[in-house]
Amino acid sequence: MKKLIIVSFMLVSLACCLSPKNNSDVNRCFCQLHGEVDDCECKVDTVDYFNNVKLLPVLSSLLERNYFRFFKVNLHRECPFWPDDSRCAIRDCSIHHCTPEDLPQGLKTENKYSEEAQKRDEECEEITDEEKQLSALDTSLSEESKKAFKTWKVHDDAKNNFCVVDDEFSVNMEYVDLLLNPERYTGYKGFSPRRIWNSIYQENCFKPDPEAYEYETLLTTKAVKGSEYLKGLCLEKRAFYRLISGLHASINIHLSANYLLPDAWGRVNWGVNIEEFQTRFDPQQTSGEGPQWLRNLYFAYLVELRAITKAAPYLLNENFYTGDKEEDDRVNTLIHDLLSTMQEFPSHFNESVMFQGDPNQALQLKEEFRSHFRNISLIMDCVGCDKCKLWGKVQTQGMGTALKILFSDQDFFMDKKLFHLQRTEIVSLLNAFGRLSNSIKRLEEIQQLIRMKQ
Repeated sequence: MKKLIIVSFMLVSLACCLSPKNNSDVNRCFCQLHGEVDDCECKVDTVDYFNNVKLLPVLSSLLERNYFRFFKVNLHRECPFWPDDSRCAIRDCSIHHCTPEDLPQGLKTENKYSEEAQKRDEECEEITDEEKQLSALDTSLSEESKKAFKTWKVHDDAKNNFCVVDDEFSVNMEYVDLLLNPERYTGYKGFSPRRIWNSIYQENCFKPDPEAYEYETLLTTKAVKGSEYLKGLCLEKRAFYRLISGLHASINIHLSANYLLPDAWGRVNWGVNIEEFQTRFDPQQTSGEGPQWLRNLYFAYLVELRAITKAAPYLLNENFYTGDKEEDDRVNTLIHDLLSTMQEFPSHFNESVMFQGDPNQALQLKEEFRSHFRNISLIMDCVGCDKCKLWGKVQTQGMGTALKILFSDQDFFMDKKLFHLQRTEIVSLLNAFGRLSNSIKRLEEIQQLIRMKQ
């Protein structure tokens, strides 16, 4: 009965989107952005007001601070699924990497990463040579021990992480200034990005029941039809699809809103490309699916909003250290303001309803959920455009960190000695949520621009 209601609602919504009454350019793309967000108890209008008026101004200020603008990433890992044969040579695909001079003092040397490390270094300088000799430890490790430690770390990551996180101490890790490398349209298109998204949807999203949708049809269809795809899926599998679809929608919004527009004077002019947006979301150009993809953006937003709010006690104890006291104090103030605002949100996503029922089946489903998302995080190493890869990694890692917060074993999450977020996880979590938040604001602006063109 519940499945019938869901399918009926989708058919009615699609009919409304394509009806003559809603046939204007304004209404078509946004025709499903009303009522309750799917599988949530929160209305679209509530999210719009809360995000655009109360939350985004604080969040935007926070993400401009040094702690969150410098992201450490490995853009040189080989694609584990197919030969890396699609490198983008377009200028806008390239990344501007940071030099040591660009970085805050606290990020330049890894062993001086935290305020506590700085204090320890100062204390060590005061120790005499005799005291150093007496307190010396044999810190050498056998090769067997090193391999064992590495195995334990891989096991722990696989158990608790929903994405593959770059090794912070890898020689290929580099800092990138996210403000100097914004997410926008780069010209990266064609076979390579289609292969990325086909692999994500067709090989890693959960398959519907055979009676509802034939697997062969799913592989041969020209467009991933979400309304058909969701037939026969349980809540957890629907949530997985909506997260990926919402992330995809957010990326497409930014590509449309930050587009290199023609300029009569030959100047660089980035702005909103209405035609590009309509190509990606107009129901008449997306087999009726575009408005539902925009609706899924709100689902992804609510999931990550809930994760950050749940992690508030952990985040409030972070130092957010960069070596600049004034800067660090400002970040801590903004974090307090942001989390206080988030806690005021009236209708948070309820993660407790997921992975319920038979304990063994629930555990198996959670492991499948985790494994599928980890696989998607690895696919980001196959993206041929460095700038697209950068933001793909930021956003999949951020979403994976949100899932880690929401669905880690409760005993593990509550244990301050066990639960830990690396700096890259914290930076990606807030920046990923910032992308979703910015997308919702962009929708309001794009809708106004389309109205002005009427």
